[in-house]
Amino acid sequence: MLLELDCGNTLIKWRLIDREGRVRDRDMAPDLVELQLLLGGQERDIHACRLVSVRSPEETQVVMNQLSSWLKLHPMLAKGSLCLAGVRNGYADYTRLGMDRWLALVAAYNRCRRACVIIDLGTAITVDFVDAGGQHLGGYIAPGSKLLRSGLKRHTRLIRYDESLLGDLLLPKPGNNTAEAVEFGCDLMLAGFVREQRRIAHQLLGDDMIVLLTGGDAERMSEALPGECEVISDLVFEGLAIACPLGDS
Repeated sequence: MLLELDCGNTLIKWRLIDREGRVRDRDMAPDLVELQLLLGGQERDIHACRLVSVRSPEETQVVMNQLSSWLKLHPMLAKGSLCLAGVRNGYADYTRLGMDRWLALVAAYNRCRRACVIIDLGTAITVDFVDAGGQHLGGYIAPGSKLLRSGLKRHTRLIRYDESLLGDLLLPKPGNNTAEAVEFGCDLMLAGFVREQRRIAHQLLGDDMIVLLTGGDAERMSEALPGECEVISDLVFEGLAIACPLGDS
């Protein structure tokens, strides 16, 4: 099996792929020790490993060394580049574009081969625009759902509520208590942000473009663009496969 890792600043997303390309297992772990426990002995069947990391070079090297020692193989690490698979990096210094964003936008363009805007709705929201010729036009970074809510709680003394008591919230409406007011208000901000990216994308890319949503809030925020977007869960991993094809190192 193939082990794929997406090493974020605090968590490691991982998945196991069998020889037929099917996802056999997936989860998140705070570190490799926890990952080994989650695998439950499946590492005996791992024949290859590839990863993307947004951590510092020193931290990434530690992960690489630990994987090599644990799995007894040399993991493949995705590295930044000016061009990859028909896409040209649009940053003034291409090394400054986060690797997760780079792999996601490369995967997105290779999926649709047309102008697209990629909106990753995670802890932070990242937006990237790619034209029909594969030129990356840059993008935006904004706080995501969790950061919006935690920011309100941290900087506003009177906003306090127990999230575990919320239950299933309906579509955003004026809240009748603090919890609803915060939750619905943040959702409206996110939905408005997503709609604005669609408007900007039409200006930059024309009408023959597609909006691709990924990340933890993608499915929920797709309701802001009914029938006008596509939700894709594993864009970073798809880009990782392009950057680190099996057989290369």
